[in-house]
Amino acid sequence: MRMEKTKQLANGLEMPRLGLGVWRVEDTTATDAVKWAINDGYRLIDTAAIYKNETGVGKGIRESGIQRKDLFITTKLWNSDQGYESAHQAFNDSLDRLGLEYVDLYLIHWPVEGEFNDSWRAMEEIYESGRAKAIGVSNFHQHHIEKLMATAKIKPMVDQIELHPTLTQEPLRKYLASEGIAVEAWSPLGQGKILENETLVSIGKQHNKTAAQVIIRWHLQSDIIVIPKSVHEARIQQNFDVFDFELTKDEMAQIDGLNSNERLGADPDNFDF
Repeated sequence: MRMEKTKQLANGLEMPRLGLGVWRVEDTTATDAVKWAINDGYRLIDTAAIYKNETGVGKGIRESGIQRKDLFITTKLWNSDQGYESAHQAFNDSLDRLGLEYVDLYLIHWPVEGEFNDSWRAMEEIYESGRAKAIGVSNFHQHHIEKLMATAKIKPMVDQIELHPTLTQEPLRKYLASEGIAVEAWSPLGQGKILENETLVSIGKQHNKTAAQVIIRWHLQSDIIVIPKSVHEARIQQNFDVFDFELTKDEMAQIDGLNSNERLGADPDNFDF
């Protein structure tokens, strides 16, 4: 099976299926990580205002030598900036820090009750202005999206959610697929806590791959956009080396079977930040 390296979003935009995440990466470290990743073939870079490394990410983009049009850059609206006017201002601030004229994808980071519908109205205007080529959400359950759609003109194109072999989110993924909303995984490697798992290690040995590479490939074959984080050049390179093997149906089923609905991050129905 030939794996396409991009996924077409609902508006026709091609989004890379595999990118670099930079959560909890220092600003200066982010510059090197982004340059290494782009040099290794990554074209999707995922950051957020709250990560406080948009400046470093922007520097890495400029120093990579790759044309802006060939990259796909995501950032996110933080909770304290939600609301119509503040979302517009926060987006402008993110663009300034990144040093970019547009982003490819802008996401609402968390579903802040009483705010996300107004935030979305601003994001629709940002999208219509062309300064965000696609807009979406992060950490939204089905009921959040349904509430958003009660006032929205444009359906979210992506939902970025915590997703890994011990939290497979199958009901939500099924809903998102039915709505034409692309699924993107954060903490796709389970924050490293499952890399010693016997099933994953054993499958990796069958393909001469690491457990991390097996997990990334599982995401890709499950039609999930995936953004593993690393600040180590060799690991960044290794995480991208997943297009030359294929997991069997049985191996995919074994990995699906690791699900225990275990969250490592906050529940979108119960967060206090």
